[in-house]
Amino acid sequence: MAKILNIQNLKKSYTSGSKELTVLENINFDIEEKETFAIVGPSGSGKTTLLGLCAGLDQPDSGEIELCGTMINKLSEDERALLRNQKVGFVFQDFQLIPTLTALENVAVPLELRADKNATKTGKELLEKVGLGDRYDHYPSQLSGGEQQRVALARAFSTQPDILFADEPTGNLDEETGKKVIELLIELNRESGTTLVIVTHDMELARKTQRILKLKGGKVMETVNV
Repeated sequence: MAKILNIQNLKKSYTSGSKELTVLENINFDIEEKETFAIVGPSGSGKTTLLGLCAGLDQPDSGEIELCGTMINKLSEDERALLRNQKVGFVFQDFQLIPTLTALENVAVPLELRADKNATKTGKELLEKVGLGDRYDHYPSQLSGGEQQRVALARAFSTQPDILFADEPTGNLDEETGKKVIELLIELNRESGTTLVIVTHDMELARKTQRILKLKGGKVMETVNV
């Protein structure tokens, strides 16, 4: 299988006052197309920073990131944004829905930005899939946390991304709701054949993927097959 993400000798640090704080150091791994992959580690281990670098939301101090066949650390911010719009999907812990748009409008937005004439139809189909066919016209404030995250899942898959990054997708949900959201995420992912990268502290969720990368103190401890 071809590699969809290849990380070489990645380093990232931040300046805090007069000190330099190294968040990630000497990170190396790759992910194959259609693979499901989890990044785990304790709070402060650099998981979310690593996800941001892999997706081109931030730039490393050194090292190389090849995403979907492109060296993204050599791209400008606009070029990285274009690549994300075309190839990448996101699911965040805090849902990040647009509060002034209905559930259907939130799902359809990425498609409308691409001038997709079927945006509304596709949005309705995806909301049906995540069990929200009766919630098209509800605004985020009228939905529970679990329902909002299901809208976010539908939106993430609407553009059929090559790779989907999920940052603590169950972090703001109770255990039972979280399990339902994970089942949906895995199911939608299986149907679409998207590469899935999940950042989580939840080992039960991590074990539903094919490989787990364990981070500690900004370094890779090990990568294990599940």
